[in-house]
Amino acid sequence: MNEIEIEQLLQATGGTLLVEGTRAITGGVCTDSRKVRPGCIFLALSGDKFDGNSFAAEASRQAAAVVVSKQIGEYDAACSVVRTENTLAALQSLARWWRGQLHVVGVVGITGSSGKTSTKDMVRSILERHYAGCVVATEGNLNNHIGVPMSILSASSATRAAVWEMGMNHAGELAPLCEMVQPTLGIITHIGSAHIGMLGSRDAIAREKCTLARALPEEGWMIYPAGDDYAEMIANETTAQPMPVGGEKSEVRAVDVRCGAEGSDYKLLIDGEGCVDVHLPVPGEHMVSNSLLAAAAAWKLGCSTEEIATGLGSISLTKGRLTCREEDGVLLVDDTYNANPESMAAALKTVAAMPVAGKRYAVLGKMGELGEEGVAAHGEVGKCAAQCGYAGVIVMGEKSAELHAMAREARAGGVVVYSVESPVAAAGKLRELVRQGDAILFKGSRAAGIERVMNEFLRKD
Repeated sequence: MNEIEIEQLLQATGGTLLVEGTRAITGGVCTDSRKVRPGCIFLALSGDKFDGNSFAAEASRQAAAVVVSKQIGEYDAACSVVRTENTLAALQSLARWWRGQLHVVGVVGITGSSGKTSTKDMVRSILERHYAGCVVATEGNLNNHIGVPMSILSASSATRAAVWEMGMNHAGELAPLCEMVQPTLGIITHIGSAHIGMLGSRDAIAREKCTLARALPEEGWMIYPAGDDYAEMIANETTAQPMPVGGEKSEVRAVDVRCGAEGSDYKLLIDGEGCVDVHLPVPGEHMVSNSLLAAAAAWKLGCSTEEIATGLGSISLTKGRLTCREEDGVLLVDDTYNANPESMAAALKTVAAMPVAGKRYAVLGKMGELGEEGVAAHGEVGKCAAQCGYAGVIVMGEKSAELHAMAREARAGGVVVYSVESPVAAAGKLRELVRQGDAILFKGSRAAGIERVMNEFLRKD
């Protein structure tokens, strides 16, 4: 955010001015008092375990303004103090106001059950080739009710294009995010069963994801996989131009796809633009699908096929997403960022398709927020591991019906399964089993902490 006047801050937040300071608001919003910079706005958010109001006095020593819901301590006289009933609502209102001040070529809003962050990384990489230095995007996966407004406020008057990711796990959560983002193009990566325990059914998940489709302007574009189960619903829910990609008759599609451990190669076809060779430096057919969604959005924002190919060929995905590395002759595949039934299956199939001299092993953890579907969903993951020909699966976590189902189905398919409860035990079992030429997939939800197994396995004591 650029320099603004105190009157604009009051208008945007609906706050009351308690103290008018002397410092100019030169830009930037901060919610962490340890990261306050001169001239910024400190916004005192509060949660179950902290109260940002307690740190506002300290922040006022450098900040140009502090936005609080209650006064605690003495503020620096040079800092403006704004009081509002709800600082989170103030943050979101400020983001909506700032989004309205931006004059951009386009804003890409992204949601979906899986693939959001990878697709966002791809879109940003391509757009940087066309709008160098003038692209902003969600950092990591800060895609919730706090992360989205903070991402919007990171834009400046120089921003030409933005890529903002939006997540949800309850009904009604996407609408306020869309109101802030005001997307001109939308991408729904996939409608799966992530968070089904919170929403009750895939149909309910689809309806919530289609909030993005409904939020688009008529002159906008709604981009989605042609083969998604809910493709027809997405097309019917938007007044924007529906744009299915990846199908045989789609405007944007891939042919001659070749996937390997080093990534995927394919020919990108865009109607009216011709064909270009693409090397995608991340493995997995699902990543090819994500790249087509990104290519379609970038094309609609003015990028050439050459810029698209170059951008996709130089992507750097957020940590923990199908990152491959070799250690002592063993291929390690880190896909520990998060997990749902679809991404579990995709990761297992991706590693199964990699050329490996030895055997394949998987370290798997529990998936969250699946509700009554949890046991069946974990069982399907076990079946998938068996069908993919894994030599062994290590299931890590405290004993539960879900993990038991995963282990049972894997064993029924002929896989040797080891159930452990700690990263140390899992790493120890890997050291017993794994030899040079083997490959190991690490995959689980954030709560499962599967990355700790990989770190323990790599320790050189």
